Amino acid sequence: MARQLDEQIVARFPVGQRLRVLDVGMGQGTQALRLARAGHQVTGLEQDATMVAAARKSLAGEPEGIRERMRIIEGDGRDTGVHFLPGSFDVVLCHGVLMYVEEPDPLLAGLARMLAHGGLLSLLVRNGDALAIRPGLSGDWSGALAAFDTVSYRNRLGMDVRADRLKDLTSTLAGIGAPLHAWYGVRVFTDTAADGAEVPADVETLLAVEEKAGRTDPYRGVAALLHLCGVRG
Repeated sequence: MARQLDEQIVARFPVGQRLRVLDVGMGQGTQALRLARAGHQVTGLEQDATMVAAARKSLAGEPEGIRERMRIIEGDGRDTGVHFLPGSFDVVLCHGVLMYVEEPDPLLAGLARMLAHGGLLSLLVRNGDALAIRPGLSGDWSGALAAFDTVSYRNRLGMDVRADRLKDLTSTLAGIGAPLHAWYGVRVFTDTAADGAEVPADVETLLAVEEKAGRTDPYRGVAALLHLCGVRG
């Protein structure tokens, strides 16, 4: 997914431009740190105090130049208007967050307002059109049957969360002034891998297959996750 994001950034912004990046729900800060190391000015917003502490610990181990390029704010992604002025960022990331938000449209509208003209909104969501795949491949036939008619599911943490459908998000992004520019599938073949599974020896080939499938129809349409990129008009 990092490669997909970098591809969109390179396509939209001049090479070498230091971008203003907002990572909403940054978790432990993995993506935010990666972009700060690449030279961008990054703000991470996260409401979970444990995650914030982990991100700050990771940042503390970085060289001074990277530490100066990244700031961490403890707060809710739905309150971006409290922390920032409209148009403050060139790139806004919201990865693995929407599934925990019952009504995502206000959050998305707020994120779009944070973007400067031509800015990139990057979303990573659970694919609501493919919820039957995981239970079906694991032999849970009743679970697979039930998944066809819902966007609710229980994740690996045992939490009841929700998924998003590509058609619905396409409509939402158009309505908030950041229409869909590109989309990818993520975890087409590897979603059923057990947590903590041993990394295969041919991991580079595996990644190449996932990368190819995530860009190719019809495979990307049944991916566990969708990576959507909207552009602020």
